[in-house]
Amino acid sequence: MSTKPAFRVAITGGIASGKSTVADLFAALGVPIIDTDVIAREVVEPGQPALAQVVETFGPDVLGSDGRLDRRRLRERIFADPDARRRLEAVLHPAIRAEMERQSLAAGGPYQVLVIPLLTEGRRRDHVDRVLLVDVSEEMQIQRLMGRDGVSREQAQASLDAQATRPERVAMADDILSNTGRPEDLRVAVAGLHAQYLQLAAGCAPPRP
Repeated sequence: MSTKPAFRVAITGGIASGKSTVADLFAALGVPIIDTDVIAREVVEPGQPALAQVVETFGPDVLGSDGRLDRRRLRERIFADPDARRRLEAVLHPAIRAEMERQSLAAGGPYQVLVIPLLTEGRRRDHVDRVLLVDVSEEMQIQRLMGRDGVSREQAQASLDAQATRPERVAMADDILSNTGRPEDLRVAVAGLHAQYLQLAAGCAPPRP
């Protein structure tokens, strides 16, 4: 196990932009992937301290009959309530960050990819060395959401409105990967980025503390 973080690339992007698809392409090239969405689900499994804190903060009605977190019910609670969202983030973000760091130290690799959908919303990037934005148009996001989740255009737009704007994400990015073309074009683009990141990792400065 390593004692310090590897060179780390954050993949971020708006909802339905294709972050998981891009991460899968990096994984196929042998790059360790650490997905904070997966971690966010793991830290609220029954028996985890973060779940107990969520229940303490929001009440037992956020649990389903099986004792697991009812994510839909919790989303409904926080969707239109910024204060409730901040309280949830105060519980979950430290737990997610700690598990992300644990996995990163254990993963090794010449560099690592961290999938962090809400990187821009968190307004900090001191824990990664490079930011890769998976970028699509807002209209494409809406169409994908409607097709993927069966929601109305209004619901899809509300999901977009709850996230950072596209210009805000672009301003934070070091690299921008357009995900609007053919799958083969995306694969070739990822291969090019992979070569670039291998070079950066080989000659990078010491990781940020």
